[in-house]
Formats: sequence, C-alpha cells, structure tokens
Amino acid sequence: MASKPLDATKFTRTFSRDPDAFAPISGREEEWRFTPLYRLRGLHDGTAVVDATIAVEGSYETIGPDHPLVGTALTPADRPTAVAMRDFKEGQLVTVDGELEEPITLCFKGSGEASYGHVVIDAKPFSKAVVVLDHVGDATHVGAVEVIIGDSADITLVSVQDWDDTAVHLSAQAARLGRDARFKSVVVTFGGDLVRLNPTVSYASSGGSAELLGVAFADAGQHLEHRLFVDHAVPNCSSRVTYKTAAQGVEAHTVWIGDVLIRAEATGTDTYELNRNLLLSDEARADSVPNLEIETGEIAGAGHASATGRFDDNQLFYLQSRGIPADEARRMVVHGFFTEVLQQIGVPSLEARLEAIVDKELSA
Repeated sequence: MASKPLDATKFTRTFSRDPDAFAPISGREEEWRFTPLYRLRGLHDGTAVVDATIAVEGSYETIGPDHPLVGTALTPADRPTAVAMRDFKEGQLVTVDGELEEPITLCFKGSGEASYGHVVIDAKPFSKAVVVLDHVGDATHVGAVEVIIGDSADITLVSVQDWDDTAVHLSAQAARLGRDARFKSVVVTFGGDLVRLNPTVSYASSGGSAELLGVAFADAGQHLEHRLFVDHAVPNCSSRVTYKTAAQGVEAHTVWIGDVLIRAEATGTDTYELNRNLLLSDEARADSVPNLEIETGEIAGAGHASATGRFDDNQLFYLQSRGIPADEARRMVVHGFFTEVLQQIGVPSLEARLEAIVDKELSA
C-alpha cells in the first residue's frame, strides 16, 4: 500500500502498511525523540527475533493479516507497527452486535517472549459495549488495536497495561467512527519497563463523538509514553482528551503528546485536550506537548491545556491540619488526581483493582 504523508500540514507523518516506506529510526525524529531506543530490544530496527504468540484469554475469533477487516481503521504510522501488522501470526476479532450489559474482556498474558499481535473490534451499527484489553506478565510485544464503530454505535475501550516491570510494549490503537457514533477510550498504564502507546481517532462521517481518557503512573526507571492523534476530516464531530500522569523515583519518565488536526472540510468541529502531570519526587520527569492545527475558522471550539508540577502544598496543609498524617494525605491527593478518569471505566471490579495498584505504588 502506498504511503500517505500529511504534507499539507505540520503533522508530516507517513502512513503505510509497507515497512519499507519508513526511513530508519535514529531517535532524532520528532515522533521518536523522547523514546529511549536502546530499551526497545530491537523492535524499532528489525533486529528483534519475534517468533512467539502471546497467550490470550477471552471470547474471540482468531484472524490473520489477510482478514478483510485488518486495515479498516488503522494504517501504520511507524515501522514497528507496519512490521507487526504484516507478520502477526494470530490476531483476535471481537464482534459487537446489539447492546451488551457485561463487558467483553481479553486478557493478554506475557511469558517473556517476543511477539506481535493484532485486535479488531467490529461494532455493528446501533451496538453498545465495553471492551477491556488487559495486559499482564512479561513480554516484548508490538500490537495494534482497530476499533471499527458503525453508525450510532457506542463503544468504550479500556486498555490496561499492568505488565511486569521488565516488559516492553509498543501499541497503535486506532478507532474509526461512523455517523453519530460514540467512542470512549480509557488507557491505564502502570506496569512495564517501557510502554509506548499511540491512540488515534478518525471519523468516517459527521456527528461522531470521541472521548480519550488516560492515566499513567511511572515508578523509578519506567518510561511510559502516550502519543495521541485526532484527525478531524469531516464536519460536525467532537473530541475531548483528558490524560493524567504521575511519576516518582529516579529516571521515572512520562511523555504525553496530543496532536489534533482540524482539516479545512471539518467545519463545526468541537475539540479540547487537557494534560496534567504530577511529579512526586525531584528525580522524576514529565514531558507534555499539545499540538493543535486548525485549517478552517468555521468551528464550534478548539483548545488545549497542559500543566506539570508537584503536590499542591495547600491541599496537603489542609488535610494535615485536620489531623491526617502526611503519608495518608499524600495518598489521598494522588487518588483524587486519578479518580476523575478511573471512575469512568464503568467496570467496578476493574476500578477497584486499579485503585489498589495506585495504593501499592504509593507504598513502595
């Protein structure tokens, strides 16, 4: 498939399913400048030996690279994704038809081997469901997730990265919305040595609404990176982005990149992106880069905000003045920081598990 560069915009990305369409990665590229390439175990330059499949628990249909739905919502924007999309051995197809009361859960259990993966979620028109992708164990994994959302469908995708501290995970997650479709993405990243996720949204017709939510908690040595791209190319669609990260310990590093493109034909667009980063120690680092490009003045609204800082001393003082010990006050502030996002998952048992992980991180 031929590459499709966005030459007319500042987002000079190349999109292609052909790995050879991408230049070798040096680390000087804008999209790779924050990522420590030496920790990718060769996934970025083709030197990694990938010959395993990751174990998956749940209800799905097994698919391969030649399945007709593969590539419907996602065209790779980097070489690792293109290679994985071409070479994955076993992918998972989840079909949503009708309104489902219980969440659909796929659990990916790494056993330390290198693997490629691919998930397609095919949501039929007027369907509604919550789909949870739960990643645990140890892995060196490149995966892709495609969410095809039919007209007037309503899909919530929850992606949990609760890997062991030795895991490396690269993932492109792409949703394509039909007319009047609704999409909510909740990304929760706590585990892994290096995790780099690229959620993207595009619209096939007008009336689509996307909400992208995320939390990440980086401990000592962890690199957790999230790079979002929302492509408004049709009229009267909306998007909201809210990502919150916390980092503590030596070389704990979070990265958030938020790119929103409003093309000339996307009149009536309403978009806003927000990123908040909490530094819990002097050695931790957070990078935040919101980007907004608007090619038409006929929009409903557009904006972005980003802030990085330490604890609010006033909040801690208030809690301690009520007799709450310093450690407990600190824990309460961090929980309050994340709660806005975690409570929107809609799966109480999963929310409780993730709250417990936050407690464990704070107690370490």
